Amino acid sequence: MPDPRETSALPWTTAWKLARRDLSARFRGLRLLLVCLFLGVGALAAIGTLTGSIERELTTRGREVLGGDIELRTWQRSLSQEELSALARYGRVSPGLRLQAIARKGDLTAPVALKAVDANWPLYGKLELKDGRKVGAPPAGVVWLSEGTAARLGVKPGDTVSLGGVDQKVGGLIASDPEKLSEGFALGDAAISTLDLPERAGLTQPGAMYRSATRVKFTDPARDPDGAIKALDKRFGDDAFETRTRKAASPSTERFVSRMGQFLTLVGLAALVIAGIGIGGGVSSYLEARRTSIATLKVLGATSRDIARIYLLQVGAAALVGSLAGLVAGVLVTPLLAGALGALLPVDTGFTVSPGALLTAAAYGLLVALIFAAPPLAKARSFPAMALMRAQVSPLAARRRAWLLPVGLGLAAMTALALLNAAQPLVTLGFLGGAALMLALLALIGLGIRRLAARLPRPRDPMLRAGLANLHRPGAQTGALVTALGFGLSAFVLIAAVQTSLDANIRRTVPARAPDFFVLDVPKDKAGEFRDVVAREAPGSTLQMVPNMRGRILAYGPKDRMTRVSDLKDIPEDAWALKGERGLTYSVGVPQGSTVTSGRWWPEFHRGEPLVSVDEKFAQTVGLKVGDYVTVGLLGVERTARVAALRRIDWDTLGFNFVLVFSPNALADAPHNLAATIEVPRGKSTAGLLPRLARAFPSSSVIETGTLLRDARDLLDQMTLAILAAASVAVLAGLAVLLGAIAAARASRTYDNVILRVLGASRGQLLLLQVAEYGLIAAVLAVVALGAGSAMAWAVIVKLFAFEWMPDWPRILAVLGAGIVLILTFALAGSLPLLRAKPASALREL
Repeated sequence: MPDPRETSALPWTTAWKLARRDLSARFRGLRLLLVCLFLGVGALAAIGTLTGSIERELTTRGREVLGGDIELRTWQRSLSQEELSALARYGRVSPGLRLQAIARKGDLTAPVALKAVDANWPLYGKLELKDGRKVGAPPAGVVWLSEGTAARLGVKPGDTVSLGGVDQKVGGLIASDPEKLSEGFALGDAAISTLDLPERAGLTQPGAMYRSATRVKFTDPARDPDGAIKALDKRFGDDAFETRTRKAASPSTERFVSRMGQFLTLVGLAALVIAGIGIGGGVSSYLEARRTSIATLKVLGATSRDIARIYLLQVGAAALVGSLAGLVAGVLVTPLLAGALGALLPVDTGFTVSPGALLTAAAYGLLVALIFAAPPLAKARSFPAMALMRAQVSPLAARRRAWLLPVGLGLAAMTALALLNAAQPLVTLGFLGGAALMLALLALIGLGIRRLAARLPRPRDPMLRAGLANLHRPGAQTGALVTALGFGLSAFVLIAAVQTSLDANIRRTVPARAPDFFVLDVPKDKAGEFRDVVAREAPGSTLQMVPNMRGRILAYGPKDRMTRVSDLKDIPEDAWALKGERGLTYSVGVPQGSTVTSGRWWPEFHRGEPLVSVDEKFAQTVGLKVGDYVTVGLLGVERTARVAALRRIDWDTLGFNFVLVFSPNALADAPHNLAATIEVPRGKSTAGLLPRLARAFPSSSVIETGTLLRDARDLLDQMTLAILAAASVAVLAGLAVLLGAIAAARASRTYDNVILRVLGASRGQLLLLQVAEYGLIAAVLAVVALGAGSAMAWAVIVKLFAFEWMPDWPRILAVLGAGIVLILTFALAGSLPLLRAKPASALREL
C-alpha cells in the first residue's frame, strides 16, 4: 500500500511560502542557471525577432519592394506591343530599363546602375531624397543620383553630369529607394533617369547589355499574381521572359535571411543545450548545498511530493527570471543587430517586438530547464532523510522512472517546437539527432573511463593513486564532467569549423587576383580604336576582349530526351546557371583560366554542327556529358549546340568566366558587343585611362575593380562579424558549462580535499591532483570533440548552406587547444576556494 502521507501534499501556496523563504533575493546558488538561460534565451530571442521582422517586412512590403504586383524581365530587348497590351488588361503598366553606365563630370567618372523609368513609376511607394522630398520619376533632363556617386564626382543638386554622353541635371540625391532589394547586384550605385535617356545615349543599340523590367499594378488588388503569370506563360511561352511576383519580391534576400536565420537559430539551440548541461550541474550543486535542509524537512514530515514542489518552485522562479531577462536583452539588442547588418539586410526593421519569436525563445529556455533540472530534482525527492544524511559516504542515485517522464516530455516538446519553426526540417532534425547522439556517446565514454580506471593497476605514487581513484570512486563526477566538457569542446570545434568554412566560401567569391578595369559594351566595330586608346594611355597593359551576350538555358541532355528547365520543380543550388539569364560567349580557342578536362576543343575554322563547352562542375550537377546537347534562348530565338568539351574554370580570378562557351558559328551572327578586361603593369599610373575611355566610348561602362572588391570585402566582413557574434554566444555557454560542472563537483571535492589535508597532503599536491584529473579527461575528449564537432559542422555547411566543406584545420585545432586551456584554467580557478577550506570547520559541516 502507498504511504498515506504521499497521497496528500502541501498546497502550492504553502509550498511557495516555504520556497520563497529559502530562496535568496539574489538567487544565490542558482545564478548559474540564470546566466545559462539568459545567454541561450537572449540569443534565440534576438535571432527570432530579427529574422521574423525582416521576413514579415519582406512579405508585407512585397508590392513596394518589387514595385508592382508582377514583374516581367527580358534581356537586350523591351517588351513587344503585344506583350504590353496583354499586361494592360491586368492594370497599370510601368516599363523600365536597367543597365550599367558611366556618370562623368570633367575627368571624374563613376560607374552607375542606371534605372530608366516611365512617368508611372513607382507604382507603389515613393522615392525619398536626402532633402526630405518624396518623388516619383524625374522630369525630362533630370537624374536622381546616389550620394556616393555625387561624392565621387564632386557634384551637388543643381549641377550637371554626363550619362552615356548626354548631359543631365542632378535633381536630388537618393536617400531611400523602396525597390532596392528587388534590383539585385549591380556594379555601381543607383542613378534614376527618364525612360528615353538610354536610347538617346545609344545605350540600347543592338548587342548592348541592358535589361527591361516591366511592372504591373493590378486594378483588382486581390487578384492572384501566380494566376496572371501562368496565363502569360501559356500565351507567350514560359521562356519568353523572367517573372517575379509580390509574393517573392526578393528571392535571394529571402533565401539568405531564411538560411542565415536557421543557422543562427541552430547556434542558439546549441548554446542553449550546452547551457542546459550547466543548468543540470548548477541545480545539482544547489540541491547538494541544501541536502541538510531537505533531510530536516523530511524528518519534520514533508513528503517527497512536498520536496518536489518546494524546490521545483525555486528552480522554476529562477528559470523564469533568467528567461525574462534574456527576452528583454534579445529585444533590446535586435535594433543594434539590424544596424550592424544594414548592408547585408537592407530592410528597416527598427525597434520591434515579435511575440511569436519571444514565446518560442521562452519555451525553449523553460523546456531546457525542465529537461536538465528534472534528474537532480528527482534525486532530491526520492530518498528518505537518513539516506540524504549519508549522501557523502553513500551517494544517491535516483531511480530512472522518477525523471524519465518529465525529461521525455520535455525532449518531445522541444523537438516538435524546433521542427515547427524550421525552414529545413530535415537539417534541424539531423542537428537535434546529432546532439542526442553526442550526449549518448559522451555518457558511454564517461562510463568507460570509470570502468577502465577501476580496472587499472594501482600506481605506487599516492597522488596518482588518488587521482585515478577520483575517476571511479562512489560519487565521482566523471560522467557529468565528461558530458559537460565533451559537449563544450565539441561546440568549440563546431563553431570554429562552421566559421572558418563559411569564411573560406565567402572569401572565395572575392577573387584574389583581378584586372584593374572591367569594361562592358565595347562596340564590335570600334575594337581596334579601343585597343589603340589603351595602348596609348597605359602602354604595356594586358587587354582581353571577348564577345558578350545574355541568354537562358532552356533545355539540356541527350538529343532525343532533353530536359526542359521549365519542367523542373526544384533547381539544385549548384545548378544556379539554370536560374534566369546568364552571360554567353563564343571563342576560337580555350579561354584564359580554363582547362579542358573531357572531350576535345573545336578546330580554329570549325564550320560544322554548333558546339559548346560547359563548366565541369555544372555539368556534373545536372548530369551533362560530352555528346549531349544544350539549348539556349537568345533574343527570343532558340539555339542548340552539342557538348564538345567540359572544362575546369579558375574562379579565383575576376576575369571572364563563362559557364557556357560556344563555337563561333553558334552565336557570332547574333547582335552583340564586346566586354574587356585591362591589367595595367604594376607601378604604372591609371589616372588618365578611365576618363579617356569614358570620353571616347560614352556608351561603354568602365568599372574600376579595386573599388568593387573593396566594397565586396566590406560586405563579407559584416557577414563574418555576424558569424563571430553568434559563435560568441555558444562560447559563453560553453564557459557556463565548465562552471556548472565544477560547481556540481565542489561539495564532494571539499570533502575529499579536507580528508587528504588531514592525512598530510599539501595544497600544491591537491592542485596538481585536480589538474591531472581534468587534463586526463580533456585529453580523451579532445579526440571525440574533434570528430563529433566536425561532423555536425559538415552537416551545417554542406546540407544547410549548400557550400563546399572548406575548414581551416590549423585554426580549428587552435580553438580546440584554447578550449582545453580554458578547461584547465577554470579547473584551477574552481579548485582554489577548496584549497582554502579549513579542515576543522569543513568537518563540522559534513
